[in-house]
Amino acid sequence: MTFLSDIEAGRDSFLGKLRRVEWGLVFVMAMISLMGTILLFGAAGASWEPWAGDHVIRFFVVTCLMLVVATIDVRVWYYAAYPAYIIVFIMLIGVELFGKVALGAQRWLEIGPIRLQPSEFMKIALILALARYYQDADSDRMWTLRAHLIPLIMLAAPAALITLQPDLGTAIMVAGVGATMVILAGLSWWYVIAAGASVATFALAAFFFFMAEFQRNRILTFLDPSRDPLGSGYHITQSKIAIGSGGLFGVGYMQGTQSQLDFLPERHTDFVFAMLLEEFGMVGGVFVLSLYLAAMAFGIYISIGCRHTFGKFLAAGVTMLLFIYVGINAGMIMGILPVVGEPLPFLSYGGSVMLSLMFGLGLVQNAKVFRDKTLASGFKSSRRLR
Repeated sequence: MTFLSDIEAGRDSFLGKLRRVEWGLVFVMAMISLMGTILLFGAAGASWEPWAGDHVIRFFVVTCLMLVVATIDVRVWYYAAYPAYIIVFIMLIGVELFGKVALGAQRWLEIGPIRLQPSEFMKIALILALARYYQDADSDRMWTLRAHLIPLIMLAAPAALITLQPDLGTAIMVAGVGATMVILAGLSWWYVIAAGASVATFALAAFFFFMAEFQRNRILTFLDPSRDPLGSGYHITQSKIAIGSGGLFGVGYMQGTQSQLDFLPERHTDFVFAMLLEEFGMVGGVFVLSLYLAAMAFGIYISIGCRHTFGKFLAAGVTMLLFIYVGINAGMIMGILPVVGEPLPFLSYGGSVMLSLMFGLGLVQNAKVFRDKTLASGFKSSRRLR
């Protein structure tokens, strides 16, 4: 029986698949997007233009995409995993050779009227590729370093290319998600500790010899924002003022001086969470973070409940990606981490992050919809996620 005929023979109704979707996760993401719409509406002075209206339309479109991704047979994503990774990796090489330079960075490819940022697609392509690799891997050798050499190369190569763009924030996310999946696969903790020491050594060397000047300034400003309060330290300084003025319950919707008087930079993208904390206070911030934690809990639940390794790793990888997004942005606006320019998904304005992450959540839903799927040729028996 061929692959396509096998899918046809086991085809479930579309409505049947929709019933198995985790609608709690959809509701949580809708609540986050609703909060984002409220903030963007206020940031524009009680106007749907230029951000809030687009935000609503984009969320509706990507939610439909998520449901489509969730209902496509899981074997399609399995067979597409390596080709997707190879295509996106070639696109990253294309960025280095022919990429469009904007805002001091070379991160985009222009193909006719289409402008793409391949690094965003690599986050999901890497998760797909590693999930397929570990589905087919020999589970008895997962504690050895040799069993993970190919995955380590698969995550290191794109991370290095993305760093050269330069886009340190995205490179950290790609490396972080890939490393988490390698650890979950069962790599010995002795190797993890040794790798951590090596990364710390490399980071120190990179700071002095390889980082661009603006990246080095971001770290120095993170350590001491007062060294350049009107320059590279301006973002962190204004963000902390906004958070401090919000207090426990906030100053009120559209009453924040930092956001409404344009002191807070990038209030509709990277620093939207600072605007939320100023207007709704710590209570509003805890509420939104609770929604993100609920989404992550759904991802962990789906990963544990899936009976094949491919789905387990898809759900675990995308959940970790969401965690890194939230952790980096929240730490950045509070001054705990350097400013690296990563938005808060579904709360910030921006289409590329919403598209890529919702596609990833579609894969998480796919693991839920096909959790009991009997995997045919090309799959080995399921292993527990260590």
